[in-house]
Amino acid sequence: MSSSSDKSKLWGGRFSEATDAFVQAFTASVEFDQRMYRQDIEGSRAHASMLCKVGVLSSEDRDAILRGLDQVKQEIESGKFNWSIEREDVHMNIEARLTEIIGDAGKRLHTGRSRNDQVATDIRLYLREQIGFVISELRRLQTGLLELAEKEADTIMPGFTHLQVAQPVTFGHHLMAWFEMLQRDAGRLHDCRTRLNVMPLGSAALAGTSYPLDRLYTAQLLGFDDVCRNSLDAVSDRDFAIEFCAAAALIMTHLSRFSEELVLWSSAQFSFINLPDRFCTGSSIMPQKKNPDVPELVRGKTGRVNGHLVSLLTLMKSQPLAYNKDNQEDKEPLFDTLDTLLGSLRAFADMVPAIQAKKDNMYRAAKQGFATATDLADYLVRKGLAFRDAHEVVGKAVAFGVAQNRDLADMTLAELKQFSAKIEQDVFKVLTLEGSVAARNHIGGTAPMQVKQAIAAARNRLT
Repeated sequence: MSSSSDKSKLWGGRFSEATDAFVQAFTASVEFDQRMYRQDIEGSRAHASMLCKVGVLSSEDRDAILRGLDQVKQEIESGKFNWSIEREDVHMNIEARLTEIIGDAGKRLHTGRSRNDQVATDIRLYLREQIGFVISELRRLQTGLLELAEKEADTIMPGFTHLQVAQPVTFGHHLMAWFEMLQRDAGRLHDCRTRLNVMPLGSAALAGTSYPLDRLYTAQLLGFDDVCRNSLDAVSDRDFAIEFCAAAALIMTHLSRFSEELVLWSSAQFSFINLPDRFCTGSSIMPQKKNPDVPELVRGKTGRVNGHLVSLLTLMKSQPLAYNKDNQEDKEPLFDTLDTLLGSLRAFADMVPAIQAKKDNMYRAAKQGFATATDLADYLVRKGLAFRDAHEVVGKAVAFGVAQNRDLADMTLAELKQFSAKIEQDVFKVLTLEGSVAARNHIGGTAPMQVKQAIAAARNRLT
């Protein structure tokens, strides 16, 4: 079955037979690229204004185009616009409707441009706006982390390596580690937005155009920092979308690691935190269950975003210059990455400030696993013992504690002195959890004073 509508297509003059109906649907992108309608209209308005400025369009045609585009936008936003697969994409749908409204002036809008540079411009405009939304949600999550960290700056919990108790830290210090990861993520987004904020429009299909375009004027109207300096590159590469998806994959990976800790900490085996009920669900068969669905879903969605990054890298890897139809496949992974990332950040930004720490459970857990063993080694070094010798002494003391099922702080002075005569009564000051965290009183350390200073400095970095 073939379509009989090719005469109405904006490119149909060269073809002698109609497009197969299945191929028409298969190659159309309007179902997903229509979300860029505002950017497409914005780009067309700037292009029309520039064409008038350089004398290619009359002021009457420009004004008609601008009025018509306003009407098209109103129709789309009111739900009255008829999106057509036969018109393939967002660009041709809007241009065709514009021509219906204003007549021949609408046909002149495409002078000096191609869908190749048009779509590259639209995607950059769209992604530039969306990155702003992502950064806003990221900042909201960081603010929530600072609020929670400030409340828990003195709360002692076990710090882990290999998921084994290593040294005591404060919960506030642990939360600030997530803040720092997200801070780097925000920096990557800012860098990405800077690199994508150059304008392809005016590159036309691949070689530029013979019309006397003022590309810098168009770029100024659209808020671009500059224009793409090579027309082949401008229409064919999607590295800016790949770069964003790489940044998004890193953000999701950080959220996934955070999710894993929230899942563990909210379990009965850890019982370090309580997640508010509104971020959890129950079981259809086990009435006692409270499942941490939000962290679990974010952890799962990370694989989805990582997959989109690989998809875009694979999409680009074998394409010769310049534009190829393959690039139509850039939008769905990019759009889904944006949607998934924004949803995950929003969920975390809402949830994190409402997390409740179970301080007593954290404290009890920090007393297990000989968390202050390193403090005892440092104590012996300060008494004049070489660190390697101190390490061996403490190892023997820990082995004794394991056999006796007693922590270092629970041993008597006599028991401790059997491992080193250098151990005196003052050792018990460093064997307490409070003494251990307070001793890490330097920039980046877990001492409550340092955590509070780090929070204050972080607030300044966010402003």
